[in-house]
Amino acid sequence: MTIVWNDPVNLMSYVTYVFQSVFGYAREKAEKLMLDVHHKGRAVVSSGTREEMERDVQTLHSYGLWATLQKDG
Repeated sequence: MTIVWNDPVNLMSYVTYVFQSVFGYAREKAEKLMLDVHHKGRAVVSSGTREEMERDVQTLHSYGLWATLQKDG
């Protein structure tokens, strides 16, 4: 799974925009995930094969977000 972590740099509106742009999430889902990141410190934003998750992490890094890959389980 791909996890995005809270950071003191990115605006909440920007994080919502990135989730919509990268994953094609509806605004409501993107905002819910952003609020999870903001209030809980992290959110699982995607899951799939290791290759897909590595690509997602790299893409999120290119947008300036703090993202990591974690094995399910």
